[in-house]
Amino acid sequence: MQIAAAVIGNALEWYDFVVYGFFASVLAQAFFPSGDDTAALLLALASFGAGFFTRPLGGLFFGFYADRKGRKAALQLIMFVMTAAVAVIAFAPTYATIGVYAPLLVVIGRLLQGFATGGEFASSTAYLIEVAPAGRRGLYGSLQMVGQGVSILLGTLAGIVVASVFSAEALNEWAWRLPFVAGLLIGPVGVYIRRSLDETHAFETSPRIGGAMKAFLDLVRRRGDRLLACFATTTGATISFYVILVYMPTYGKTALGLSLKESFVAEAPGLLLLIALTPLIGALSDKIGRRPLLLASYGMLLLCVYPLFAWLQVAPSLAKLTIAQTAFCFILSGLFGALSTALAEQFPTHIRTSGLAIAYNVAVMIFGGFAPFIVAWLIGVLATPVAPAFYLMFGAAIGLVGVAGLRERRGERLD
Repeated sequence: MQIAAAVIGNALEWYDFVVYGFFASVLAQAFFPSGDDTAALLLALASFGAGFFTRPLGGLFFGFYADRKGRKAALQLIMFVMTAAVAVIAFAPTYATIGVYAPLLVVIGRLLQGFATGGEFASSTAYLIEVAPAGRRGLYGSLQMVGQGVSILLGTLAGIVVASVFSAEALNEWAWRLPFVAGLLIGPVGVYIRRSLDETHAFETSPRIGGAMKAFLDLVRRRGDRLLACFATTTGATISFYVILVYMPTYGKTALGLSLKESFVAEAPGLLLLIALTPLIGALSDKIGRRPLLLASYGMLLLCVYPLFAWLQVAPSLAKLTIAQTAFCFILSGLFGALSTALAEQFPTHIRTSGLAIAYNVAVMIFGGFAPFIVAWLIGVLATPVAPAFYLMFGAAIGLVGVAGLRERRGERLD
């Protein structure tokens, strides 16, 4: 029950975060009209990225909060903040109603979302691996990414339903709000679920070493190499996450000429495969280690991404996008199954959440948050729809360097 509560709460947390990315092309017209569809989309994607500026701040705050007050307390507070942020976006008047204040409200909502989400990955990952039985940390840690996959699937299903039931005019005018309202309604459920969590034994028995500043200095001075390795490892994963899982519905509509509904449908089978394989890969990492799986996955991504994108451009279709997305998700399952545990194992209990939060969120802010914007910009500058492949290959190369610097801790005690 404790694990289910953590995973379900994590899924609810990320649902609202990714829905914005899915509906970027619609939100562009509602909040950022400029007379130029490309410019409007870039503005909407830039506001999506704006939330990532506050992620490191949220990571610092909630990371040190979780290392001082407990994982349970941090996870509950995160859910409260995220619910407030979703309410701002769900009910924000459009540009036609209040003018320039409309995009300002959206940006405020995104900043709040980023602040809350900045603490989510580290807090939930620390909780999961600390309650894991001996020899099962890989499996338990992978459930964090399963939660993210479930949230993206829920957002995809919401997109399919809304795009199927409502006309394009209704979708642009008001129906886009429904997935956000659904996320707002389930926010209290997430708060209630997380109240049922028990604090981890590892945290309760771990010594508290000074205040937040002392813990921060301990991280930088004594474990700076761990921070850098985790940062680089996360870079490739976050680029893959936001290009392949968040941006692709927009890419299918704007670059391949498919409808928004078709783009959502193409993503669903791959997500189901990702959700199914991720815990299996996590369990496998308990047998053979985290680093071999991460190295193999990044290597496959580096070699396969360009041919897949090039193949997509020849007579684009729903079937081809579905096949490509499924192949991408197969590769990502190797990353996501081993990533969370591999990163969390690099730090001792008393600074685990804060160390993980800093490395993870700085990488996500720099390379992940603006990934949709960077990809859309590259497509325009290079005048080729294959441009996303170049950014993904860059991320895979950085990820390989990061994994090489990680310490393999399969079979070792956490502390």
